[in-house]
Amino acid sequence: MTLDSLRHPLSLAGAALATVAGVLLVALFAASLLGYEGSPYLGVVAYVALPALLVLGLLLIPIGARRARRQRARRAAGEAEPQLPVLDFNSPRIRWAALIVLALSTVNVLLLVAASTKAIEVMDSVWFCGSCHSVMDPEASAHSRSPHARVRCVECHIGPGASWFVKSKLSGSWQLVSVTLGLYPRPIPTPVHNLRPARDTCEQCHWPTRFVGDRLTVRRRHADDATSTPLASVLLLHVGGTQGSHARGIHWHVDPGVHVRYQADAKREKIGTVELTAADGTRRTFKTKDEPPAGSSWREMDCVDCHNRPTHIYRSPEEEVDGALNAGRLDPSLPFVRREAVKALRTSYPSAEAARAGLRARLEELYGMTEPALAAARRATLDAAGRELGDIWARNVWPNMKIGWGTYPSFLGHEAAPGCFRCHDGDHASASGEAISNDCTLCHTLLAQDEKDPPILKQLAP
Repeated sequence: MTLDSLRHPLSLAGAALATVAGVLLVALFAASLLGYEGSPYLGVVAYVALPALLVLGLLLIPIGARRARRQRARRAAGEAEPQLPVLDFNSPRIRWAALIVLALSTVNVLLLVAASTKAIEVMDSVWFCGSCHSVMDPEASAHSRSPHARVRCVECHIGPGASWFVKSKLSGSWQLVSVTLGLYPRPIPTPVHNLRPARDTCEQCHWPTRFVGDRLTVRRRHADDATSTPLASVLLLHVGGTQGSHARGIHWHVDPGVHVRYQADAKREKIGTVELTAADGTRRTFKTKDEPPAGSSWREMDCVDCHNRPTHIYRSPEEEVDGALNAGRLDPSLPFVRREAVKALRTSYPSAEAARAGLRARLEELYGMTEPALAAARRATLDAAGRELGDIWARNVWPNMKIGWGTYPSFLGHEAAPGCFRCHDGDHASASGEAISNDCTLCHTLLAQDEKDPPILKQLAP
């Protein structure tokens, strides 16, 4: 191969492409070091697209040189040209060319290594995970207001280690095709059956061997009366955990010395058989009288069997309205605002924009008919209430993904879904007749329920 071979149009185009991509990559690296962030899309261009163009340009250079050699060989009427280059380092010209190639190769390798590192950083960002707008908008929105809002998606969905990183990228390739061609299901089915076990993800932060004991929790809601009276329920949750060689409380289920597995349907909403293996190796099986759920399979119990919505939480209209009243975003002085807000939210709309307009119009119509003087005097309050209801609806209902109220119930507790009662229903029994207990006090002690001024709270905070 001679230097003339590099003058083939393909080689020249590859050199130009690699040079432009390399210069732009260096410039963007420099801007990043100086503190310039720019649009998140710039990260994809800088650390994914430009390195790909750089590699493509570098590949075009030898391809063009090979084509040039073949063309010369054909013109020489059968005079073959050596297949491998002849490098004579006694020639100053060859030595200088080799040094230039070595220097440029070193620069290219350093650029690609740095770009690959930054590309992984970009692809591991929350923004990148939520960038498939039509599909991931609901999940990104739920993540942004969840208890794990500052935890990156990859820390739960991938976790540490190279093997799951590779699996996630292979899975992501098909997801990219699905999004591009519109092949994804609506709504996205749950649970995710190939999700990494919780011991490799959740337990990186939440230790199952830590004993928590009991925790006091106060749950506040509002009545459906004219003043939306605030009510409080006080529970002592027996969170428990592992203490020494024994485990008790709710987290007894994931004690390292105990293994619980169950047979359930694909959505894990109906559990037919539960198998408990104690620390001493004894095994007990509890079954219902019904036939096993269709398509059921065995699964070892872990955190997400109860905490199935730890981050992507979709609340009910009642929960959202109670939260807005507690936070002062809805004015309880509006007559029957809690009752009417919940009713309004359950109305179907084709889009978030239509919901915002419809909810505001519904409040205007309701109070205009029942309280015309109030509607005229407190228009600003009604406007604020309409905006809040619109925001609530838009956070939880996504018509384009067929997500509505109750599409993704939480198994934590037993209000929105059977939750605990999937097993603790009194119907799962062993061959000897022993049943899985449905005694509520196993998990919590109820100190007050829907009381206006619970005495227990006055005792705790006089």
